[in-house]
Amino acid sequence: MTDLLDILTNPAFWVAVLRIATPLILGTLGVLLCERAGVLNLGIEGIMVAGAFTGWLAVYAGAPLWAGVGVAALTGMVFGLLHAFLTVGLALSQHVSGLGITLLATALSYFGYRVSFPKVNTPPTITPFAPMDWLPVPILNAQTALTLFALLLVPAVAWVLYRTPLGLALRMVGENPQAAESQGVSVAATRTGAIVAGSALMGVAGAFLTLSAFNAFFFNMVNGRGWICVALVVFASWRPGKALLGALLFAFFDALQLRLQQSGDAVLPYQLYLMLPYLLSILALVLVARKASYPQALMKPYRKGER
Repeated sequence: MTDLLDILTNPAFWVAVLRIATPLILGTLGVLLCERAGVLNLGIEGIMVAGAFTGWLAVYAGAPLWAGVGVAALTGMVFGLLHAFLTVGLALSQHVSGLGITLLATALSYFGYRVSFPKVNTPPTITPFAPMDWLPVPILNAQTALTLFALLLVPAVAWVLYRTPLGLALRMVGENPQAAESQGVSVAATRTGAIVAGSALMGVAGAFLTLSAFNAFFFNMVNGRGWICVALVVFASWRPGKALLGALLFAFFDALQLRLQQSGDAVLPYQLYLMLPYLLSILALVLVARKASYPQALMKPYRKGER
């Protein structure tokens, strides 16, 4: 109990929570935009890997850090366009398309790394984003600008969704695309735009890992974070504010298990500590998801003129 209190009262613990939550916030907002428009994007895991690799490679080649973030976002947009073409344009299975994009993006990233660095055993490094020491806010000033960007993005996405005509149109095509079409809203264009924008955020989420959390790209660094983001959207009931809460909750459990493993009196096998954030997140998901109101047209392809 004493160790637990020491962990919770240590500012370094909360710094770690916010750092772990950042890619989850970005990825969850990306999935939320796609699903609000009625499209499931299971390509997030691969898009995060591709964003992490291309953003890092651009910076390693000499580009500024923010240019690397832009490259990662552009990479996500390209894969988002592919997913939109398959699921919106051709009305193919959203599950199959998403999983295919994950496999494609991951394989291309690993292949690109091997081609770029064929004889390197240790991953090359870059100079990542520096903490915002100038910010007079404890804990937040130990983070980088990408974390601040992720936090500011939450109210921005909420404002767009609930306070603008664009957000209304996006939610309409996710709930009732026939009604949206009858009001002059292009379902195909709106869904495509949402997928591209959401995929750009997924690419930036991956770039955070290589440009901020770490300073190199290595295999399996995304480590299932994309799938966690998909689950967090359900936990959040497709609302940006609750998405932030869910990301912080998972990050809290993840940071806690790391600290518990390092504590001197840890008596349980380390595998149980590794399971802790996932078990608690599943429990929270089960309790919340039963009451969640999902977009009614989610995963339902739409063809103009059909009923």
